[in-house]
Amino acid sequence: MTHAPPKILISACLLGQPVRYDGKGKPFSHPAIDRWRQEGRLVTICPEMAGGMPVPRPPAEIENGASGLDVLEGRARVLEVTGGDVTAEFIAGAEKALALAQTHGCTYALLIDGSPSCGSVAIYDGSFSGVKHAGNGVTAALLQREGIAVYAPSRIKDLVLEIGQ
Repeated sequence: MTHAPPKILISACLLGQPVRYDGKGKPFSHPAIDRWRQEGRLVTICPEMAGGMPVPRPPAEIENGASGLDVLEGRARVLEVTGGDVTAEFIAGAEKALALAQTHGCTYALLIDGSPSCGSVAIYDGSFSGVKHAGNGVTAALLQREGIAVYAPSRIKDLVLEIGQ
């Protein structure tokens, strides 16, 4: 009996969909993505849109150099540059991303880095000054907490090795 190859949750912006805060995509090209797309293994989501946020929208960051886990545990908020509190939308989007991943049996996720939702290597520090720090976004933190391995585009080679196909 052969097992079906694993499915991968992927940020919609990495596939070029215009879902980012600035109304643009951030297409990421790699032969593995092309292959996984042809094999029907990619499950696409923009957690921020899934959480009810519009496009375009004000840039948002997790406050005070905190991380996605801090947000999930109520120790930090996600704030827009305009001062709006969008914590609830980010948590709702993370929960929808997790539910989608679980429904489709995704054990891996390839998410855009730097995002207060999807970042897994570095995120902005909440000062809106372009400064990043090591940390993860709300969706990445929730997925990781629930046992889904999260990779940034800069680590796609590691993901390809991990999946082995």
